[in-house]
Amino acid sequence: MSKMLGVAAETTPRTRLPREARMEQTLQVAHALFAERGYGPVTMDEVAAAVGVTKPLLYNYFGNKERLYLACMEPGGDALVAAVVGAVERTSTPDAALRAGIHAFFDFVDQDRGSWRVLFDETLPTEGGIARRVSEYRARIADLVAAALLAQPSVSSRTQVEALSIALLGAAEALVRWWLRTESLTASTTAELLIQTVEPGLARSARS
Repeated sequence: MSKMLGVAAETTPRTRLPREARMEQTLQVAHALFAERGYGPVTMDEVAAAVGVTKPLLYNYFGNKERLYLACMEPGGDALVAAVVGAVERTSTPDAALRAGIHAFFDFVDQDRGSWRVLFDETLPTEGGIARRVSEYRARIADLVAAALLAQPSVSSRTQVEALSIALLGAAEALVRWWLRTESLTASTTAELLIQTVEPGLARSARS
């Protein structure tokens, strides 16, 4: 990936482009850099050099590194939420909704790993605009999980729903990181592993 980015930087045309086209080019290059190395290590100097623009022009376009990162992150975050919402809305039962949501989550990561790495980068700041935006995405996905759980006969209180939705989302994130690191299983099989871990517990609670 580094070599590919280096080649891209060397071959980026230095001709004048319309502002919108240059901004789009900048987002593509910055997104690739952030996905490969994370928020912390990437500098505005590196992004400007890779795109072939001056650092002042880069700041003129995006204001600062945080705003540039948000511009790179938000399309992927919106797409992930939309994918999970769409999958859940096509179901007719709580069990199917939960399964569809988990599969949609893993399918999205499988198809767009760069957006996943930008959205859930472990080097992101814990405060500020980026942290708030990531929290919003997590909350929207957790709300979808909560809605599916509320319809389960085994879940009897809002407290249970909140605890289970946060636990399930955390488990999904952790499992995705393992899967991307090892690639020992397919995305679908990994999603099924999580579902098969969760469903028996819900079923036992329902029986009791």
